[in-house]
Amino acid sequence: YMFVKLILLTLLETVVTCDGFVQRLSCDTGVISVQSATCGRTSSQICSVGRPPSETSNTQCSIDVPAVFKRCNGLRECELNTQGLAPKDPCFGTYKYYTTNYICIPAETSVTCHGGYSYLKCENGKIQINTANYGRTDKTTCSEGRPSEQLQNTNCYSPNALAPVSKSCNGLKSCEVFATHTVFTDPCFGIYKYLAISYYCSSLVCEHETSALNCDDGTVIRIHSANYGRTDSSTCSTGRPASQLAKTDCYALNSQTVVTSGCNGLESCEVFATHTVFTDPCVGIYKYLAISYFCLPPGVREYLLSNLLSSL
Repeated sequence: YMFVKLILLTLLETVVTCDGFVQRLSCDTGVISVQSATCGRTSSQICSVGRPPSETSNTQCSIDVPAVFKRCNGLRECELNTQGLAPKDPCFGTYKYYTTNYICIPAETSVTCHGGYSYLKCENGKIQINTANYGRTDKTTCSEGRPSEQLQNTNCYSPNALAPVSKSCNGLKSCEVFATHTVFTDPCFGIYKYLAISYYCSSLVCEHETSALNCDDGTVIRIHSANYGRTDSSTCSTGRPASQLAKTDCYALNSQTVVTSGCNGLESCEVFATHTVFTDPCVGIYKYLAISYFCLPPGVREYLLSNLLSSL
């Protein structure tokens, strides 16, 4: 059991940053997937140099920081000014620090400057959008030839970026998206923006078909996401009446649990896309099963047993 826990720790990156300083997350390969992000104090020793005991003695202080997920997920590198990042002060008078746990997960990325077209493609499988933002989160991307005042706002996020990108690309082998404020809401007037997308190439099968997941020898499946239902009107639509395609917010709540329990930790598996395996989230709608997964390298198979061991 302790051996499994040690393997889990080697997969997680932990960054601790004192309040008011810049927190930096990065991945050599893949993109950031934040597992937890908190602000507070659970130790009297961390970030305590030069601080009086009255500012470090409260070690029962913690609050979640959703902004870290929003700003960093799907990026290869992320810098955050922690000043005022937490949604509220969890313990007045205590000097706090930020703790972020994250992993680097395989994903394709696309960055397109304003006015250009983003081209996404899957050689195997279908596109499944992970994150999308039209805005600016650093001063260097798409900065060539731009005056400084057009690059200053690095806290610029379009509130509706994910929906149009997902609608245009999910379930397709290739797609293109126009990076412009005529498609997305303009989140920061006067700032030169870009469209940043991360996506997976997922396994996708229509209702009553079997999804076969496979990894190379020595690697094992790790499920990232799964849904049995319908989230667009074009996927698995051939020959189907409009009434069977009309509902596009259809999610079987047990999708992730079923696929994870049947496939995680295996080199290959099969999942039958039917309501006898999953719950039926939208009766009368023709559904499909979309699964995003990646293959873990040799030596971390035990990590996938942690879910089982933690329940013992």
